[in-house]
Amino acid sequence: MGNLLSSKQVSKEEIEMALSKVKQIISSNPAVVFSKTWCGYCQKVKQLFKELNVSYKLYELDEESDGGEIQAALKELTGQSTVPNVFIGGKHIGGSDVVMEKHRAGQLVPLLTEAGAIGNNSAHLSSI
Repeated sequence: MGNLLSSKQVSKEEIEMALSKVKQIISSNPAVVFSKTWCGYCQKVKQLFKELNVSYKLYELDEESDGGEIQAALKELTGQSTVPNVFIGGKHIGGSDVVMEKHRAGQLVPLLTEAGAIGNNSAHLSSI
């Protein structure tokens, strides 16, 4: 899995600000994928979401100026230090393995549908 943590030291204040931003992103989108562009596991999840026509917010940590702070906030919020870091309906789902397992078990589409990420006519990928 892609390592989520960077070598940059992040202050407590930066983490708190990033945590607030992360919570706002999660609460205002039916599905969110925190990713890195080079991560193969992230690519799998993004490809699956594309195939399922999921409307989700994509946050590419390696392309954002506050990516390091967001990484630290995600680690604090979820305990997960890898990407992708997926949220559906405001709830932390996990990484690639968990998403793929839920899909194989027939649990992913109902979760996405209930959250409003599938089944609406405005399904699209939205980058921050």
